[in-house]
Amino acid sequence: MTGIYTDLAAEARELHPELPGIYEQNEQCGKIALSRIKVENEDSAKKIGKLCGRYITLDSPDLASRESDSFHEMAMCLATELKSLLGDLKENATVLVAGLGNRYITPDSLGPKIAEKVFVTRHITEYMPEALQTPLRAVCAVAPGVLGITGVETYDVISGLVEKLKPDAVIVTDALASRRAARISTTVQLTDTGISPGSGVGNTRMGLNSQTLGVPVIALGVPMVVFASTIAQDTISLIADKTGLHNDEQKLIELADEVISEHMGPMVVTPKDIDCIVEDMAKVLSEGINRALHGEHYDDVEDILA
Repeated sequence: MTGIYTDLAAEARELHPELPGIYEQNEQCGKIALSRIKVENEDSAKKIGKLCGRYITLDSPDLASRESDSFHEMAMCLATELKSLLGDLKENATVLVAGLGNRYITPDSLGPKIAEKVFVTRHITEYMPEALQTPLRAVCAVAPGVLGITGVETYDVISGLVEKLKPDAVIVTDALASRRAARISTTVQLTDTGISPGSGVGNTRMGLNSQTLGVPVIALGVPMVVFASTIAQDTISLIADKTGLHNDEQKLIELADEVISEHMGPMVVTPKDIDCIVEDMAKVLSEGINRALHGEHYDDVEDILA
């Protein structure tokens, strides 16, 4: 298929299963399907449109039904995987959490909403250490906005903060694009390769990663949109599978791409209840981040900030 875009390494791997230097391991985390992909070959990385590094995908179809148990299970599994990517982080480490996206566009507001819910403690460790009985990680959070509103590149904001605060690690969160509508709100991806703001809608900016910022950068995201052209392609393929009429499948896919491109442009599609979905997933990801960073002190920090 042509013209398929996805931010998910697991989906890119599905489209190119034969490439060398890409290794995948699958397991379960309770009811959550967990996929670990490691990309080591530079040529293969370019072909799937990803950077060399580790990608962890958590899939929980139960999240679509908004059951509280599934939210908590995802947050706990996310915390475990995030801790593994952060590695040997000191107890008194400083961590910067950046929530990317446009808070005024609902499917793109995930990052800013996560930043609002993160347990920030740097001001306490810096100015009120007497209020703490045990050492805590100094966590700070920022939602830098988008270039079209602020006039400032996201990279410039984050790199300036990194230079000033000198964090031991940076966690960036953002909404992603998937090639399957069913993955919206049911999939979480973590990676140690960082992120390129705006890549999900084809508007790539300067990357936020360990090479550009000089510190470890972990990116977390949840699919919130699907390209209209991808839905059209999948629909045509499903019809071909049902009818057995595959002869004209590729021609129809190319025609659908052409029609959508000429009359709609790069249109993205999102569910009608996206406002509830974003709010739910912001709570899940922020809880996972909070538990990963504060560990056994999670309840204490929650009480202090209450």
